[in-house]
Amino acid sequence: MLSVLPFFHVGGLNIQTTPALQHGATVTIHSRFAAGATLTAFERDRPTLTALVPTAIQTLTDHDAWWTADLYSLKAVSTGSTIVSQALIERVTARGVPVLQVYGSTETCPIAIYTRLGGDLSRCGSIGLPGLCCEAMIIDDAGKELPAGAPGEIAVPGPNVFCEYWGDHQATREALCDGWYRTGDIGYRDASGHYWVRDRKKNLIISGGENIYPAEVERVLGEHPDVKECAVVSRHDSHWGEVPVAYVVRRVGARIEAEALAAHVQSQVARFKVPREFIFTRELPRTALGKIQYSILKELQARSPNPEN
Repeated sequence: MLSVLPFFHVGGLNIQTTPALQHGATVTIHSRFAAGATLTAFERDRPTLTALVPTAIQTLTDHDAWWTADLYSLKAVSTGSTIVSQALIERVTARGVPVLQVYGSTETCPIAIYTRLGGDLSRCGSIGLPGLCCEAMIIDDAGKELPAGAPGEIAVPGPNVFCEYWGDHQATREALCDGWYRTGDIGYRDASGHYWVRDRKKNLIISGGENIYPAEVERVLGEHPDVKECAVVSRHDSHWGEVPVAYVVRRVGARIEAEALAAHVQSQVARFKVPREFIFTRELPRTALGKIQYSILKELQARSPNPEN
């Protein structure tokens, strides 16, 4: 396997690297992710598996050599850490490489739900079925299990779940409910038992009593050909309580403006979900693993109406 994610993160160390070493597989390690070096490694080192976060997949598939690189050895690419768009999955599958979704966290050590190589991958966007020794359930705020199709918080029990946050009893009590770890993710389970993630619970925007999942708006925005990446956050509003605001990174050479983006979003979602403001910026703040730091964006939009400056 090819390992390019940082080892201080559970995704880099535990999803594939440690299991590969346990099974006696060859592990090629890069000190950091770089699209060109990764494509070269696919051809030179012939890995059968690799794990990449969506940001890395985006960068990789934007590379000039993506469509001509030799990917023959790859049996699959695993991904997770945040919601993975269908468009991104299709970029990889177009090269004949299956995409496996992995869902979990440090608290679940790490894999709780995943899609399987050789399994049913027809449900594009699904994170799959509970893993070995794992269970999962969709619950409401009171901890009651919800029926198939109903959105709620994903909860995970099992011997793989952590026992406490070191020295933080309050956080432990909030996260663990009768041995079930409350993940903080809103999702649902379909009738066949497959799970789906809609968004982080803390990202949910409640505008005039209506729920807005930023990930849904981001998906629509991201489908516009002039949008490289985007993020949607809440802003306080005296009338509606909260309204959505979008941060947008344009593709090189694109000059799309707010009015056109608003029309694009409204063509696919309800009007109340359309961002009230589109803030164009050169880049989005991210963690070392590539996750968007939504808390920084909320602070940024409150401080400055135009972060591009």
